[in-house]
Amino acid sequence: MSALHHATIAAAARWIETRDLSPVLLTQAYLDRIAAIDDRLHAYVLVAADQALASARAAEAEIAAGERRGPMHGIPIGVKDIYNTAAMRTTCHSRLLFDHVPSEDAESVRRLKQAGAIILGKLATHEFAFGGPSHDLPFPAARNPWHLDRVPGGSSSGSGAGIAAGLCAGATGSDTGGSIRNPAGNCGIAGIKPSYGLVSRRGVFPLAHSLDTCGPMAWTSEDCALMLQAMAGYDAGDPASVEVTIPDYRAELQKPVRALKVGVIRHFYEGRDGATPETVALMEDAFRVLRDLGVTLIDVTLPELLDFHAAGRVIVLSEAYAIHRAHLSRTPELYGQFSRERMRLGALITAEEYYQAQRFRRVLMERTLKAMESVDLLITANNYGIAERFSDASIFPYFGKPYLSMPFNMTGQPALATCCGFGVEGLPHSLQIIGRAFDDATVLRLGYAYEQATPWRARRPGI
Repeated sequence: MSALHHATIAAAARWIETRDLSPVLLTQAYLDRIAAIDDRLHAYVLVAADQALASARAAEAEIAAGERRGPMHGIPIGVKDIYNTAAMRTTCHSRLLFDHVPSEDAESVRRLKQAGAIILGKLATHEFAFGGPSHDLPFPAARNPWHLDRVPGGSSSGSGAGIAAGLCAGATGSDTGGSIRNPAGNCGIAGIKPSYGLVSRRGVFPLAHSLDTCGPMAWTSEDCALMLQAMAGYDAGDPASVEVTIPDYRAELQKPVRALKVGVIRHFYEGRDGATPETVALMEDAFRVLRDLGVTLIDVTLPELLDFHAAGRVIVLSEAYAIHRAHLSRTPELYGQFSRERMRLGALITAEEYYQAQRFRRVLMERTLKAMESVDLLITANNYGIAERFSDASIFPYFGKPYLSMPFNMTGQPALATCCGFGVEGLPHSLQIIGRAFDDATVLRLGYAYEQATPWRARRPGI
């Protein structure tokens, strides 16, 4: 048995099921790891040690009594600090909500607890899932465990850093323009933005209602499947929730990938001011692995990446400003600089521009589905290169390269990020696998097959 804090959810679940591992021992291993190194990483804004140990003892007693609920029972996870947690402070990493203690859990947190997951605490985020990595907030910005002067990515920054460093077995994230996939890529873990409407957002602080998606982050695609199993499902309390049949995601991983046809979106990251040569080479290596697995790769062309980016930014800025306008007007000093300046851009967008962006979004969605007619999945790069340095982070990153993740928030499709190798500086690179709406199972299946065929899941940061 390897170091417990680096156990995958799948492995820990097997050991717990066979009584070879105590949930209490596992929880204590994570709490010890947090105490040992999180003063350098700042992945957590709140550690609920007593509550976590009490939950672990309860889980151990239930399992001993033959009442095991499933693979998440007894598994310690972290929760992004925009998810409401009953009787546990939820701040959105902001002074505005510094003393906010919700009376009930977010629906997805409730479901994870119902599945037996143990909540270790609340994980750092960019302020309101938008303003980061800002250094004028009430908590320090999370650091990348592969290199402490590099950003972990956002907005689910603590989730990415915490999983990679062995501070939790899995974590919740949210994704409006890439906020699960970006930190997953920068921190070398797996993270899936589920289909829009698959996972309830009730009790999660919104950024942009028409794009926000909640989902799991973990070390492997298999672990993401186990978490998604607990999180997914219809919720009448979320207006965007869709009532669909939820498959057995873990069982679906075992299906062969040999018959799959995958469309390669090279034009998103190659050429112009695109990905680094290192990223391009690692993507080509990933394609060779997939071909060896029997996957058929076909180059496809989607709409221009800048079109997705421009329309998406209009929507995000408009909706975020609408949510925060009153507080920005009354108490702007309670926001960090990055949030304040970014959200104010939304005041400059007219109703007509927002309306046209939403209309154009539909066009982009239809063209994307048309491009997928001859393939089962899509694949492209997740990041242009390695994580940037904190010193290079800007208030307005939107004016630089368009995000490689934004297209699939606009279309609502499931998109998985997973590690595809390491660069010369020892920092991870990442790819994206994209599926049709509510075919999250096939996305996870290809991610799992790729991870099983490559050595990247055996490598951890040295912190």
